[in-house]
Amino acid sequence: MVSSTLQRRLREAVQVLGGGACLFLTYCTAVGDEKFYAKHLMPTLRRIVDPELAHNLTIKFISWRLIPWSKCRDSSALEVNVFGQKFKNPVGIAAGFDKHGEAVDGLYKMGFGFVEVGSVTPKPQDGNPKPRIFRLEPDKAVINRYGFNSHGYAAVQQRLRARSHTQEQLTKAGRPLGINLGKNKLSRDATADYVEGVKQLGQLADYLVVNLSSPNTPGLRALQNKEDLQNLLKKVLEERDALKINRKPAVFLKIAPDLTAEDKKDIARVVMEVRSTQLQATEPPTRPGSLSTPLP
Repeated sequence: MVSSTLQRRLREAVQVLGGGACLFLTYCTAVGDEKFYAKHLMPTLRRIVDPELAHNLTIKFISWRLIPWSKCRDSSALEVNVFGQKFKNPVGIAAGFDKHGEAVDGLYKMGFGFVEVGSVTPKPQDGNPKPRIFRLEPDKAVINRYGFNSHGYAAVQQRLRARSHTQEQLTKAGRPLGINLGKNKLSRDATADYVEGVKQLGQLADYLVVNLSSPNTPGLRALQNKEDLQNLLKKVLEERDALKINRKPAVFLKIAPDLTAEDKKDIARVVMEVRSTQLQATEPPTRPGSLSTPLP
């Protein structure tokens, strides 16, 4: 009799303690307790969750609004104006995080000054074989070899069109949307891929990015030679100017970081000639010299 009573009380104690622990963890996660995230939640998740799964789950949680929102108001000192567009703050989320336009509104709620989705390719494609993301724990770094995995222009267009009115209000408030365009891995006409991207997605973007920087897509960086680049930008800008909207999206060219000095001069000359293009030069090098961990 004593034994059964003791067992029952132990079970009740475990249930109470377990329930309390779950409530505490939920509370710390919901309110965004930074010490809890840094010292407990994230180290635990890194040990048990595959890096690509972690990325996908994060996108889902943000799209479902299951993350803490930023309660900070942007100081007016942070406001900047670029290509005629107001940015409430200059810190945005770059392409490569929300590749398929699934979590745009959640990212704005987190406080980002702009969101850039993509890279998006004309047709859906799986990207490189898995595993393709690797954690380098000693370097506190991640190697990304996704290879332009994309749901395709049609799927992303549908998602962004469904929230186009919301984006209009956000853009007016200084939180613009960028769309990063890529080419399909097996495409025979890269220029046509980018032109189709402008046609399909240009009306939904405050700015477009022609991404020629990825090392994971065969032949992509070769498009940065002077002749091919001139032809590409000319046709992209022609399609942009043909969009039937009042305010045309700005066009950025994203270039690789490890170009030769002569390549950089050629690209600069082309950009100066076409005039209507800005540069993005933020792609990390293929192998940063500061890494101490052997590459997988």
